[in-house]
Formats: sequence, structure tokens, C-alpha cells
Amino acid sequence: MTTIPPVGTQADTTDTSKATGPGVDYQAFLKLLVAEMKNQDPTEPMDATQQISQLAQFSSVEQAVQTNTKLDQLLASSSLSQADGIIGRTVTSADGTVKGVVESVRIYSDGMIATLVGGAQLPITAGIVISAGNE
Repeated sequence: MTTIPPVGTQADTTDTSKATGPGVDYQAFLKLLVAEMKNQDPTEPMDATQQISQLAQFSSVEQAVQTNTKLDQLLASSSLSQADGIIGRTVTSADGTVKGVVESVRIYSDGMIATLVGGAQLPITAGIVISAGNE
């Protein structure tokens, strides 16, 4: 028997504009940086150290966005593998009230729901017991 941990929450992989913190997204950060550089006072240009610091921040944000995108893809792939591994196996709910053979699995952004032979549905969460074959 195998106990499956919860899948966890995945971000939507189609929106890469989310950045590092609440209230500021990636696109807003870029707009602010470009506006600041465009609207510098020519008589008092930005200190080179400040400019390099801001470019480093930009690079860091870009890398974080790319990393988040790759992690989202990895989580999606992991969910597909996990779903494939339970089709045809017997699952039992944590409280033991629902038991059956998995016919299909539907994957959502916040987890998976197994449809059992006979139509019953069971969320795949912590405490689910998975056994080989028809028990």
C-alpha cells in the first residue's frame, strides 16, 4: 500500500507576469524601471552604481519569473505521472468510507479527483490508501 501526499497548489503556468511580491507584478516593475531611466534629469543623471543595482534587480526578477515557470511545468508533469500511477489501482479514503478501483483522474490546479468504477469520486489528498489490483 502507498500513501499519497497532497499535490499542493500550482500557479497558473500561462501567466508569467507575476513577480516576487504582493502588489507589484513583473510588467509593472519593467514599466517603472523604463520610465525612471527615460525621465532622468539630464543635469543630474542616475549614479552608475544605482543604475547597475537596478539592472541587477531586473535580472534577478527575470530569473525568478523563469524559475517559477519551470517549477510550474515540473509540478504539472509530476501530477500527470502521479495520476497515471493510480489508474487501475484500488484507492480507499482516509476515513475508509469510500473504496474502489480508479477509472480516471481529473487534475485541477489545487489537486486531483479520482473517478472510481461505478461513478464515485474521491479527492486525492493526504491519507488516501492506494493498493495494487482489485481488493
